[in-house]
Amino acid sequence: MNREEVYARFEELDKRAAQGGGLDKIEKQHASGRMTARERIDMLLDKGTFCEVDKFVNHRCTRFGMDKKQIPGDGVVCGYGKIDGRMVFVYAYDFTVHGGSLSETNAAKIVKVQQMALKTGAPIIGLNDSGGARIQEGVSSLAGFASIFYQNTMASGVIPQLTAILGPCAGGACYSPALTDFIFMVDEKSHMFITGPDVVKAVTNEEVDKETLGGAYTHSNKSGVAHFMYSSEEQTLMEMRELLSFLPSNNMEDAPVAQCTDDVNRKVESLQTVVPEDPNQPYDIKDVIEPVVDDNYFFEVMPHFAKNIVVGFARLAGQTVGIVANQPAFLAGVLDIDSSDKAARFIRFCDCFNIPLVTIEDVPGFLPGTVQEHGGIIRHGAKIVYAYAEATVPKVTLITRKAYGGAYIVMSSKNTGADVCMAWPQAEIAVMGASGAVNILYRKASAEEKAAAAAAYEEEFSNPYRTAERGLIDEVIMPRDTRRKLICALEMCRNKNQSNPPKKHGNMPL
Repeated sequence: MNREEVYARFEELDKRAAQGGGLDKIEKQHASGRMTARERIDMLLDKGTFCEVDKFVNHRCTRFGMDKKQIPGDGVVCGYGKIDGRMVFVYAYDFTVHGGSLSETNAAKIVKVQQMALKTGAPIIGLNDSGGARIQEGVSSLAGFASIFYQNTMASGVIPQLTAILGPCAGGACYSPALTDFIFMVDEKSHMFITGPDVVKAVTNEEVDKETLGGAYTHSNKSGVAHFMYSSEEQTLMEMRELLSFLPSNNMEDAPVAQCTDDVNRKVESLQTVVPEDPNQPYDIKDVIEPVVDDNYFFEVMPHFAKNIVVGFARLAGQTVGIVANQPAFLAGVLDIDSSDKAARFIRFCDCFNIPLVTIEDVPGFLPGTVQEHGGIIRHGAKIVYAYAEATVPKVTLITRKAYGGAYIVMSSKNTGADVCMAWPQAEIAVMGASGAVNILYRKASAEEKAAAAAAYEEEFSNPYRTAERGLIDEVIMPRDTRRKLICALEMCRNKNQSNPPKKHGNMPL
């Protein structure tokens, strides 16, 4: 071959590989309302930055007629590129090739970019749209999944790992997304389940459709498997870019600092009246968070699951912070099993990636009842205190109203490692509320005596000053000054240097 023929041959093979399963399969993918793997990558990454690796890799299976079904790329598109100018790695299952099923060879492709991401300290993003393990390859395909899971685990806490479920994801394939930091799903297009509807019916005789069993709504509202749910692939991919803007590329770096045009000394007058005078009346904690953070922008994580606690990212003076806040507008802001799991995992993520934690507290206690106790609220609630105590990033706590009992302790109190604890003047920091305390202390007293005792208890304990006297609250602040005080505290903590005792790892109460 002469040079022109060599180049022409390459261009022909490259074009064929870029078409995946062929134009007819691409049309079928579009007809189902889904983009192809390469279209998704092009939308996710900065234009013109994607470099594909292993484009010509093919499977080695010869059984069940697979030797006659050779398609370059073999069902997954892998490579690297940039998001907002920062390096990221990406792999996307190509549903147009063998239904995006995982083979031994395309598992090796995924493992290769996982290892490259880990070595270079860059985030990795998985775009899932797969029929699962390639049945024709048997255990070789399952071994491929195992290799991917292993790399997920090795990368955990070292580089951010994001996964989007953009089609089916069933069986063992679900565990790679579950091992990553954040899962995105598309409403009515994404499905995750260990066993599908047919298997469920055969084993339990329960009839359920795939949307109810493992759709985006189910996993973002009920199971807590998914962190984000959006209405389209396009929005999902854009929100993945947005999330990465808050995060460092790896655990040895700090998150990018954004230019801040929002006055750091800005007073927030609305906070003076945001907490109702009636201590039993709810309010939305986001009415505290949003006015305080830069440009009123709060990127909430898991907004549909365990709504009694709010977690997410924001910026203060341009610096990324992770916010954990009780939500008085839902279940009075109590802690329960689901909210404990939600908060603990978010706290640990922030600690992994050097993101300071701001805790905004209004918690009347743990949710009582046999359902919670039998479900292990003791074990689950312990996760929060473990996560906070273990975290060595700057930790600032603000108590806006109630901080009662064990729930006060676990929500980043001074003695569990908070660097700075602040409270508003209306904060109530006590073992329990006045009525509960009086019913224990004066259980045989008359109604009049109990009312008088409750008033005295409120006067004594339903304020932040007893706690401040003992140094467990560093500062009582006016609500309007919250933004400035939080920024000052975080600035003071910026050079914090703390290490936990040397150990392989702790034994968190899972």
